[in-house]
Amino acid sequence: MAIGFLECAGYGAVLYAMDKACKAANVRIIGIDTINPKDATAFIPLTAQVKFEGGIDDVKEACEVAKRAALKINRPEEVLVEMIEKPYEGTRALSHITKVDLAEKNIDNFRR
Repeated sequence: MAIGFLECAGYGAVLYAMDKACKAANVRIIGIDTINPKDATAFIPLTAQVKFEGGIDDVKEACEVAKRAALKINRPEEVLVEMIEKPYEGTRALSHITKVDLAEKNIDNFRR
């Protein structure tokens, strides 16, 4: 079991990169977050992060694919990809905290 993270500029870029990653490897998205500034001085697009989990080899593959996809839209300094292998249970629980509710009942609303 492993947890992967992709952070880059733009929510759309994160969705694009994770679509590619999920098609390339057996991973499951567990959270999506945006990093909002405390004031209005930030330029758009804001930074977005997606968290995903799966087997170690799958997460490693998903990280590589997601990074390549994100780099089509972002500069290298705007893309961060990291992986935690065999996470501590507390870390795993914290990784499921997210701004976007990924409950099946809510995802079903998007499928209509």
